[in-house]
Amino acid sequence: MTKSIVVLGTQWGDEGKGKIVDLLSRDVDAVVRFQGGHNAGHTLVIDDHKTVLHLIPSGILNEGAQCLIGNGVVVSLEALKTETENLESRGVDVRSRLGISPACPVIMPYHESLDHAREKARGVNAIGTTGRGIGPAYEDKVSRRGIRISDLYNTSLLSEKLEEAMDYHNFVLDNYFGMQRMSFDRVLDDALQLGACFSDLVMDVSGELHRLRTEGKRILYEGAQGSLLDIDHGTYPFVTSSNTTIGAVCTGAGVGPSAIDYVLGITKAYTTRVGSGPFPTELFDDVGAGLAERGAEFGATTGRPRRCGWLDAVALRRAAHTNGVSGFCVTKLDVLDGVDTIKVGIAYRLNGELLDIPPQNAEAWNDLEVEYESFPGWQESTRGVTRFEDLPANAKTYLGAMEALCGAPVHMVSTGPERKENIVIRHPMG
Repeated sequence: MTKSIVVLGTQWGDEGKGKIVDLLSRDVDAVVRFQGGHNAGHTLVIDDHKTVLHLIPSGILNEGAQCLIGNGVVVSLEALKTETENLESRGVDVRSRLGISPACPVIMPYHESLDHAREKARGVNAIGTTGRGIGPAYEDKVSRRGIRISDLYNTSLLSEKLEEAMDYHNFVLDNYFGMQRMSFDRVLDDALQLGACFSDLVMDVSGELHRLRTEGKRILYEGAQGSLLDIDHGTYPFVTSSNTTIGAVCTGAGVGPSAIDYVLGITKAYTTRVGSGPFPTELFDDVGAGLAERGAEFGATTGRPRRCGWLDAVALRRAAHTNGVSGFCVTKLDVLDGVDTIKVGIAYRLNGELLDIPPQNAEAWNDLEVEYESFPGWQESTRGVTRFEDLPANAKTYLGAMEALCGAPVHMVSTGPERKENIVIRHPMG
């Protein structure tokens, strides 16, 4: 029996992971975040009420699920406090079910300042970050000058580490970007106060996961962003600052690969992207505008409009291979209702050469031409359909083509934003 599953995005993020994690978390004992930070935005719609989560795992709305933040997550304590208070104001019990690894790096105010300053300095070459300080925090982690959750409970040690870090970052802010230096005393006081808010939630997440696994409990690992934004395997440099692919589960939660039983890859029935970077199948016509309007394509974290295009089977197939996807969950199938002809990018052409894999050279993405295969659309509504056999024939054909082109079976289909609007062909925990 499946005990541990991983839910990952297989495109450029915004695939609808939050809804699916919320749905599946009703059947698990723990939900775990293992990478990224509050640059993630997971949207849940329950009885027409929308909840957007950034740090707290999406299982928090299911009372039986323990929610854990692993060491691979960079944590803004201010954002976590705000998110916790918002949920508690709605009657959600957060603090009795939330655990935070002491090894989580802390996003400090100077990280956010550096993020904004760098993007401004890049001008037209901006990466398109969320400006939340994610990248600079990971940089400090790798440079071994980061502040971790555990440091917040040793004032003298925190002061020493913070002084070293701020000496470096204030120099950069002042001399390189011409920005005002930050006050050491203020940053220290704020860090101590915010740390005190969560002192009772700090726990050995890796040890807890081992205990749960040993006891036969069911665990869900919740990915943030998408595979094509992976720092190593994505469309570099237009990527996020963490590994968004399957390996990050092990390093970011402290579990071995044998602890993973099933990988669910979330993909939209079409493709979207927020911010800058290559997008071979992007549409600039009325069809693309229609997808954006019907799909309400705005970033959950930034509110930025998402770029829309046809499904990219080349990139999706690589994501399936990279992550060892056991099955796909196809989201927003209903957004394609009424589209006369649906296209799928099945290959790239670069300088006359046909490619069935994405280019490894970042610059080559700009020169790609896409080979498409066309499929007949459907006029019937798929909104809210819960049985595969009730889908229009052409919708079934399209899903079958996705399986064949992308290298993994379709096990779930989302047919609307509500928790109940799903088709479950094969339950990941089945």
